[in-house]
Amino acid sequence: MNQEVLSQLDSLARLYVIPTLWKLLGAIAIWVGGGWAIRLIRATLSRFLRIRRVDETIALYLDTGADVLLKLLTLIAVLGVLGIETTSFAALLAALGLAIGAAWSGLLANFAAGLFLLSFRPFKVGDSIAAAGITGSVREIGLFVTTIDTPDRVLTYVPNNKLFMDNVQNFSANPTRRVDLSAQIPPGLNLEDTVVRLLASVRRIPNVLDHPAPRVEILAFSAAGPVLTIRPFCRNEHYWQVYFDTNRVISQVCS
Repeated sequence: MNQEVLSQLDSLARLYVIPTLWKLLGAIAIWVGGGWAIRLIRATLSRFLRIRRVDETIALYLDTGADVLLKLLTLIAVLGVLGIETTSFAALLAALGLAIGAAWSGLLANFAAGLFLLSFRPFKVGDSIAAAGITGSVREIGLFVTTIDTPDRVLTYVPNNKLFMDNVQNFSANPTRRVDLSAQIPPGLNLEDTVVRLLASVRRIPNVLDHPAPRVEILAFSAAGPVLTIRPFCRNEHYWQVYFDTNRVISQVCS
């Protein structure tokens, strides 16, 4: 009786246990080897992108995408070794991807918009922009959101799709920028003399450019008298200094 039981156990081991153990060992070997191969491929890709001086944000997109794809292929290979039908798994994965895509359509739209922003480059990190109701300096273009520092030092996260779908003003794209201000000329002041004095005072403001030259012109007429427009040019980094100094000059000349 004992011999018969041992024979049955031996048969079960040969038919099921040993093949299963081999499958488990094979799956573990593929998982470990796949992890090593993924790290090697990612390191090679990272080195290649660094040599090619690819934008850091684009490099992050590629690295993340490669990591997800390679891990998915490794998982499918492991399931295949274990005897699980991978075609059904792939179909299930595709259906799951569609469901997640439908549920996270906004998130995927932001991801795609981020790719377009990096391709078309309406702005880059460090640029001063106005878009989606936010004005400030771009700190980071992320996978799903762009981080902007507003002038009052508030860190703001704007979805990429909102930036891509909206008008974007890039104040850093051109080397110079014009300051536009207006001044109401009070009764009793000589118009021509005021224009001459304003122009001379604006020219003396630090960082106002000679080319293009500042201009003082009549913008409109109101019941209170003529309205002048004062338009000095400066470099982007001096904009607010010139803006406030010009206001100070207007107050002094037109008071």
